Amino acid sequence: MRTGTPSRGRTRSRVPAGLLLPAILGLAFLVLPLAGLLVRTPWSTLFTRLGAPGILDALKLSLLSATLATALSVVFGVPVAWLLARVDFPGRALLRALVTVPLVLPPVVGGVALLLAFGRRGLLGPWLESTFGVTLPFTTAGVVVAESFVAMPFLIVAVEGALRGADVRYEEAAATLGAGRWTVFRRVTLPLIAPGVVAGAVLCWARALGEFGATITFAGNFPGRTQTMPLAVYLALEQDLPSAIVLSLILLAVSVVILASLRDRWIAAP
Repeated sequence: MRTGTPSRGRTRSRVPAGLLLPAILGLAFLVLPLAGLLVRTPWSTLFTRLGAPGILDALKLSLLSATLATALSVVFGVPVAWLLARVDFPGRALLRALVTVPLVLPPVVGGVALLLAFGRRGLLGPWLESTFGVTLPFTTAGVVVAESFVAMPFLIVAVEGALRGADVRYEEAAATLGAGRWTVFRRVTLPLIAPGVVAGAVLCWARALGEFGATITFAGNFPGRTQTMPLAVYLALEQDLPSAIVLSLILLAVSVVILASLRDRWIAAP
């Protein structure tokens, strides 16, 4: 007679009756809107609409600004994550909370905060304009700043988690052999946390690509200059519904690809 615990697959196949119906309804609630988008997509004119000047400009601007925002997030976010993970200092918990605030802050509020910081009458705006001649609000650079503000916390959280999970003995061994702090970070720490950095950068890029509220508040909605794909969707809803559906389909496809590529790290059960 065989004894032991039930197999993993057999355990998973048993669904309590009281959970089955809510599970089905929950799945339907999440999947039906996506199915509606696919059903209503004008497939016969899809590529024609993608080639329209306004849509093509919004697509190019979205890809460019999301990529630049991700690059900025990596340059500044990785050091912030290292500071939070490896340095013990007073107020670290408060700083971590402030860094992650954009994750839960309404995007429109984030846009208002950016205006109060970098606007012409903001904290740093007048200085940037008088010293460097730089004006951020309602410019393409403002789009990058807005996307960086809302997306960088995703990278910081991912990289900090990777740093906390990394084996510090490799870094200690390198330091013992005479490597300097920068050499240890560059040659040992970064390779150890590379998967976390890549995962965080991908999530950061996806979040920047879909940003709407902070962008329209801080950078406006000017075609060819600040109108990204989410903003173009918002405008097309009032003028050209099929074009709005096509743009929405692109954003949906990007989201699915991102989630599929990060499934083993973020979604799959152990």
